[in-house]
Amino acid sequence: MEKPIDWLAVARWMLLSRCLDELEVTQLTPQGKVKYQFSAGGHELAQILLALHLDHPHDAATVYYRSRPFILASGLTPAEALAADMARSGSPSEGRDVGVVFNMPRRNRATVLPSSGDVGAQYTPAAGWAQSILYHQRVLEDAAWQGALAVACGGEGSVAANGFWAALNIATTQHMPMLFFIEDNSYGLSVPSDMQTPGGDIAANLTCYHNLCIYNGDGCDPAEASGLIAAVVEQIRRGGGPCLIRMQVPRLAGHTFIDDQAYKPEELRLEEAAHDPLPRLKSFLASQGMTEEAWGNLAREVDAELEQALQEAEGRPEPQPDEAGRCLFFNGSPPRQGGLRPEGANIPVGSSEEQPSGARINFLDAVRRVLETEMRLNPRLLIFGEDVGIKGGVHGATQGLHAQFGSERVFDTSLNEDGIIGRAVGMALSGLLPMPEIQFRKYADPATEQINDLGTLRWRTANKFAAPLVVRIPVGFGKRTGDPWHSVSGEAVFAHTLGWRIAYPSNAADAAGLLRTALRGDDPTFFFEHRALLDTVEGRRQYPGDDYCLPFGRAVRLLEGDELVVITWGGMVHRCVQAAQGFAGRAAVIDLRTIIPWDQELVLESVRQTGKVMVVHEDTTTGGFAGEIIATIAELAFSDLDAPITRLATPDMPIPYNTRVMDAILPDVDTIRARIANLLAY
Repeated sequence: MEKPIDWLAVARWMLLSRCLDELEVTQLTPQGKVKYQFSAGGHELAQILLALHLDHPHDAATVYYRSRPFILASGLTPAEALAADMARSGSPSEGRDVGVVFNMPRRNRATVLPSSGDVGAQYTPAAGWAQSILYHQRVLEDAAWQGALAVACGGEGSVAANGFWAALNIATTQHMPMLFFIEDNSYGLSVPSDMQTPGGDIAANLTCYHNLCIYNGDGCDPAEASGLIAAVVEQIRRGGGPCLIRMQVPRLAGHTFIDDQAYKPEELRLEEAAHDPLPRLKSFLASQGMTEEAWGNLAREVDAELEQALQEAEGRPEPQPDEAGRCLFFNGSPPRQGGLRPEGANIPVGSSEEQPSGARINFLDAVRRVLETEMRLNPRLLIFGEDVGIKGGVHGATQGLHAQFGSERVFDTSLNEDGIIGRAVGMALSGLLPMPEIQFRKYADPATEQINDLGTLRWRTANKFAAPLVVRIPVGFGKRTGDPWHSVSGEAVFAHTLGWRIAYPSNAADAAGLLRTALRGDDPTFFFEHRALLDTVEGRRQYPGDDYCLPFGRAVRLLEGDELVVITWGGMVHRCVQAAQGFAGRAAVIDLRTIIPWDQELVLESVRQTGKVMVVHEDTTTGGFAGEIIATIAELAFSDLDAPITRLATPDMPIPYNTRVMDAILPDVDTIRARIANLLAY
């Protein structure tokens, strides 16, 4: 049964949105008070009607830069909207993000998940939320999630993006409660829609897509748009699976305020103006009995409200510069939405003291044992990726977990890393703890957009949202072979990706402690598993106990020495120890264990004790993380140095497939030993 629509409220939000656009274009942008202006003119009606139908407590939507009418109808005040565009405090991002890149915890209607400035990046997080709806019902047995849905809003230009197709495959293969809400205004920036998708009609092209219900509608016709949206939302709520609505709307203004739309033919612009949904709504309401006087009164009320909102927004203070760095990482204050803390489901970090027991186990077994233990403790933890289910992982790290915990908690995904990480974001935002696996470091590249967005999510929303999760990635050369695709280490790239923690253990005990700390922590974390250590003698240790949590940023001194310190991590640790053992008491070796954060205190203390430093890593020389360590030492301990700092890394080239050539370019024991001898003799 269709819910009654408060058409007076619809009219108010439409007028408010249109007047906001006009105020910004004619006044605030020319005055320099608004730097970016994206008009929603022509899109308002469909968005507002959609917002009114998303009233379930666990509905969520991802939006894009033209979605302000939807946000207003979902609860954003006009003062907050203006404060966002004017980069003032009290806005959704506290002045950190572009004014139309929105986020909003639930205010009686859908939760607005943190949006992205990247076109098409909104789809896979929405798919993750949709999957979480099913997870909360089936695994956590929470009936309150029954009937909820996720919506991804986007323009027709965004359907060309990787994220759209990734989410489409996720939602349709898993029969998820998800709505793709496509607002087709026929232009992506200045590019006609037939350059985005063949024929310019994504709905027509997807008619053969299995498990997807597709609808076309006029987003400017009040009765048609309202009836269609209501029917589709109800269909999804009743278990009808994913749907796509293509709403045809005009874009009455340019892509941004500086776009005069000169690329559009004059007859097209006249046709678009004739389809303006605002006068069509006015006519519709007149047919329902609304008088011209009542419409005029409503318009004047909106003008007065907007005038007051502008005064309030201009009265809000500028953000304080000393607050700019807050919230990049968890700082003790839980977010409003996302992760386990708001749910009261977080598991406290355990003991930092090892309690070793039993025989030595390999690196891989330590990882598997932590996963099994933590999954028993935490029903919100789920593992997914390519081959992690029945197969048990390409390296065997998840072997047996699918049989123990079932396909809802350990499952395979499509071969799309953007989809793997993007869906993990939506899951984490819903209060789950996703642990996606990327099979090899190189294959994280397609997910770069989602990785970057996730890292700054807490910061961009000023701690309103957070998405803690752990991404496991096997890295580095193999014990039998290498190649350019499976042997990438590349930690320096991720070290430059803001908001992520990075663990890079060199043995089973450290792997267990760091993985458990990451799983009980509050930040997105990369957990690197070096391929040459997964099942080799060097990586074996006694299991440190089921509650052992190794703090991040705590390095360990593996060898003592008073003349030279070697700093390393990952696969180079054991080579450095072997090389330094010939210089007993002279060469110390430090295993960093984590890259972000790294233990500056222990490193600087060791530099001051020895006066000579060598940094060894597997990553390439140029831009490698050694450069960051060396710069810190040069800045903070330069006067303690007795010799130039030495760096030993792989030359600036990919890892070759030929084993003999691979061994020749990687830092080996003999080369490390020779460098130590030279530095000691300096």
